[in-house]
Amino acid sequence: MDMVRYVGSRLVKALCILLGVVTLNFVLIRLIPGDPASVLAGESGMSDEAFLTTIRHLYGLDQPVIVQLKTYLVNALSLDLGFSYRLQSSVIDLIADRLPATLALTGSAFVLSLVIGVGLGAFAGTRAGSKIDHALKFVMLSFYAIPVFWIGLMAILVLSVRLRWFPASGTGYEYGADAGVPGFIHHLILPAFTLSLFYIAVYFRLSRSSVINVLHLDFVRTARSKGLTARAILRRHALPNAVLPILTMASLQAGSLVSGSIAVETIFAWPGIGRLGYEALMQRDYSMLLGVFLTTATMVILLNLVVDVLYVLVDPRIELTQ
Repeated sequence: MDMVRYVGSRLVKALCILLGVVTLNFVLIRLIPGDPASVLAGESGMSDEAFLTTIRHLYGLDQPVIVQLKTYLVNALSLDLGFSYRLQSSVIDLIADRLPATLALTGSAFVLSLVIGVGLGAFAGTRAGSKIDHALKFVMLSFYAIPVFWIGLMAILVLSVRLRWFPASGTGYEYGADAGVPGFIHHLILPAFTLSLFYIAVYFRLSRSSVINVLHLDFVRTARSKGLTARAILRRHALPNAVLPILTMASLQAGSLVSGSIAVETIFAWPGIGRLGYEALMQRDYSMLLGVFLTTATMVILLNLVVDVLYVLVDPRIELTQ
C-alpha cells in the first residue's frame, strides 16, 4: 500500500512538471521572432494584410497568448495537438508516424551505451593502473570530448562513402522501399553507435570508479581471504553497489538522448521526431514544435518516474516517504 501511495504521489508530481514544461515551452515558442502567417503567405505568393489576417484567424494566432494556451491544454487532454501549418496534417498523426524510428534509435543507443560502458568500466576497474586501463581511459576520453555531429560526419565519410559498410542515411523504408528487419538494423547501426559513444564514455567512468572504490572496502578483502574469485566479488559486491549511480545517470541520459538525437537524425536523415522538431523550428511551425516538445517531455518524465520506483526496489534504505 505504501508503494501505491508513493507511485501515486510521484505521478502527481510528474503531471505538475509536465504542465509546467508545456506552459513554459508554449510561452517561449510564442516569443520566437517571426510570424508563421507571413511564412505561409510568402509561400502562397500572397502577403497582403487581409490574407495575413485570415491565416492568423484560421490557426488561432490572433488570440491572446493566454487564450491560445488554454485552448491548447484543453485540446491536448483529448490528444488533439493541433494541425501542422507546413505539412498540412494532424500533429498527433505525424508524431505517431515518426516516433517508432526515434524510439528505435534512442533505445538502441541506450542499451549499447549501458552494456558496453558498464562492461568496459568494470573490466578496467579490476585492472586499475594497467596498460589496458590507461588505453581504455584514453579512448573513452576521446569519445567524451569529440562532438557527436563530427563523429557522425566522419562515420559517414569513412564507413559509408569509402568502405561502403553501412548506408549513409534513412531506414530502408523510404520511397516505398521495404528493406525488412535485417535492412532496418543495417541502417540503424551507424546512427545508434554514433549517438551512444558519448554515453559509453560516461558509463565507463562511472562504473570504473564505483568498482575501484568497492574493491578497496574491508568486506571485499574479507571475501578475498575466504577464497572468493575476482569474478564472484565483482558480480556480488562491486556491480550491485554501482547500480544506484548508474540508475541516476540513466534518468539524466533520457533527456540528453532526445536532444542528441536531433543532431544524429539530421546528419543521417533519420525520420524521427528529433528531425521533425528541427524542421518545425526552422519553419516556425508552432503546433508541430509544441507537439514534439510535449512528446519528448512526456518520455523523459515517465522514464524518471520509473527510475524513482526502481530506486526503492533496488535500495531498501530509501524510505517511501522521501
